[in-house]
Amino acid sequence: MVPGHFEIIPPRGKDVLLVGVYAKGSPVSNRTEERLDRGRTGRSDRRRWLTLAVLGVSLLIVGLDTTVLNVALPTLSIELRASTSDLQWIVDVYALMAAGLMLFCGSLADRLGRKRVFLAGIVLFTGASVVAAYAGSVATLMVARGAMGVGEALIMPSTLAIIGNVFGDPVERAKAIGIWSAAVGLGIAVGPLVGGWLLGRFWWGSVFLINLPIGVLGLLAAAAVIPRSRAVGPRRLDPLGVLLSVTGPATLVWAIIEGPSRGWGSPAVVGVGAIAVVLTVAFVAWERRSGHPMLPLGIFRHRHLAVGDLLILLGAFALIGTLFVLVQYLQFVLGYPARETGLRLAPTALVTLVAGPLAGVLGQRIGGRWVSAAGMALTLSSLAILGTTSPGDGYGRALFAMLLLGGGAGFIITATSDAIVGSLPEADLGVGSATNSAAIQLGAATGVAVMGSLLSDTYGRHLPAHSPASVKASPAAALHVPGLAPTVREAFVAGMHPAMLTGVGITAVGTVMALLLFPRRSAGRSVGDNR
Repeated sequence: MVPGHFEIIPPRGKDVLLVGVYAKGSPVSNRTEERLDRGRTGRSDRRRWLTLAVLGVSLLIVGLDTTVLNVALPTLSIELRASTSDLQWIVDVYALMAAGLMLFCGSLADRLGRKRVFLAGIVLFTGASVVAAYAGSVATLMVARGAMGVGEALIMPSTLAIIGNVFGDPVERAKAIGIWSAAVGLGIAVGPLVGGWLLGRFWWGSVFLINLPIGVLGLLAAAAVIPRSRAVGPRRLDPLGVLLSVTGPATLVWAIIEGPSRGWGSPAVVGVGAIAVVLTVAFVAWERRSGHPMLPLGIFRHRHLAVGDLLILLGAFALIGTLFVLVQYLQFVLGYPARETGLRLAPTALVTLVAGPLAGVLGQRIGGRWVSAAGMALTLSSLAILGTTSPGDGYGRALFAMLLLGGGAGFIITATSDAIVGSLPEADLGVGSATNSAAIQLGAATGVAVMGSLLSDTYGRHLPAHSPASVKASPAAALHVPGLAPTVREAFVAGMHPAMLTGVGITAVGTVMALLLFPRRSAGRSVGDNR
């Protein structure tokens, strides 16, 4: 961006209009207007941190939903007769809708106001959670989960944009993003405990219904506290870009998930995979030539943003894909009921809760490059341990791996999020924050698809050739076949090996990328390229 200047428009009525940095000679649509209610949004420390606290309460349901659902997956396979591919879709339809619409919702927040879009997201997420709680079939649950994904797409980019707007000082912003990460981490931490407790006492739908009181509380607090901010002259909406951004990843994930059951070389899988490539290329081509792109590709000139998005995508691939496999390992192989699974999975999230704020402090002292590389290395070590697990290994080995996984996740999420938000001028906060959240969800969707499919494919090949299709499709069903349980456990662990070792390769690439590509200079709000 060409260096610009800062202009203050005199107050009108009760509003103060701040027009942000913009290039000289650029159209008004490139400027950013922050519309702040003078009576409600003073820049005092108290107000800033109160805003962050309210955002944190609202984010609890996003983190909570991740691990609550993971604990419930084996139960869903029994109660709804869901196959492994069904479980993958229950997880991935959420992530795909969130990832595909995140950029659009970031632009929508710039146009309609970040607070307004954030509140709409809370309402949709909470309402869809109630529908999911009472779903009577896999199809209904998938629809509800998709709507929850749309809710997250409305929530997440707005939260980071609000934080980036309210906390202008790099040191304070790093602390705020550490707390932001910790809020999601707290939801993740209590998720297994709450989910296991609920599954031990109520029906499986209660794990979704828990979002209702948190959502209502967050909605009321956010309406009263969060400041209003939006862009002046925002970009026009991009319907074709939205369509391509959803259908491209969705067709790719379909091909990956259906590969084990239909055959990797089947015409359907190969054909849909080819369509996914075409749609992805079409998306990039359209965004390059569109006069109002949903994703202005020039934003990736900010090196912190470009590298941060890649790293968070790889980190989410490994983290969420591993959790998808790990929770089933705890129940199907180690034999823990749902309640105990929640307790034994909790250390992962508790370490994430501690590592997030710690990463924010370390990032200011040694730089995000080293923090993100350390996070990738910790995650790699975790997956290497799980990838060499044998059927006779107990919980102790898994616990050590989970501690490393939680630490790696906290480091990666905080370091990359701070780099992304901190490197952007005000005009790009909405779309930049959206790329961060979209990268997380896209990584999660592909991680569950790839690692889950490798698990399913290898598991099925290690069962007796004459095993019924229902046994090959679901370890939960297979464990109820007399005399087959030991073989099922061995086959499941065999399936873990390629899944986890694929994650090792992904995190190895991420570690090298962090060391070689992550900018050495600490992130700070700039008016030009941060390279």
